[in-house]
Amino acid sequence: MGHLISLRKVHKRFPFAGSEVEILHGIDLEVKEGEFVALMGPSGSGKTTCLEIVGALSRPSEGSYELDGVPVHRLDDDGLADLRATSMGFVFQTFNLMPRMSALRNAALPLLYAGAGRSDREARAARMLERVGLGHRLDHRPAELSGGERQRVAVARALVNEPRVLLADEPTGNLDQTTGQEILQLFEELHREGRTLVVVTHDHQVAQRASRVVNIRDGRIGEAVA
Repeated sequence: MGHLISLRKVHKRFPFAGSEVEILHGIDLEVKEGEFVALMGPSGSGKTTCLEIVGALSRPSEGSYELDGVPVHRLDDDGLADLRATSMGFVFQTFNLMPRMSALRNAALPLLYAGAGRSDREARAARMLERVGLGHRLDHRPAELSGGERQRVAVARALVNEPRVLLADEPTGNLDQTTGQEILQLFEELHREGRTLVVVTHDHQVAQRASRVVNIRDGRIGEAVA
């Protein structure tokens, strides 16, 4: 099984106070198709910056990034947008749901942006909500859902376009322990189905579920743990 994600000597610098601050210092990271990788490290270590580069939300300042052989670091803004829309699914700590939309309409949003027709959007979103255990909550708005249910809607939304990679940034950070375990169980199921997952976390329970842990500290990758 080849590498789906390959970062080589990636640096990331941001302007700061008239100068630059370097967040990532020449990191190498490879992820195989179907792996569940947890990125761990203290706050400010560069985990989220690394995830943003993998998700084509940010460009490397230096170095290369290939996704299944495609040189992502060379794509223009439109190319990056297309890649995000077709190959990446994102799950965030704060859910980022539209408060006035039902679970069904929230989950269908990526399909709306992709130009799918209404009946197709709703059918695909309903199937994905059923997949994450929310088939009975399609018409509920976020305020009518628990934290765990809201995160399940976010996962359904991330998966509705059948992306190559599911990316999550502290997906259990706003959930109690029991609800967090439910989301982790869902991630495990997705991994068993062959999904590729890259998850940023402080939570050692997340790391225990992953197939591999990559430690990031001060913008550098330490030893990977199988």
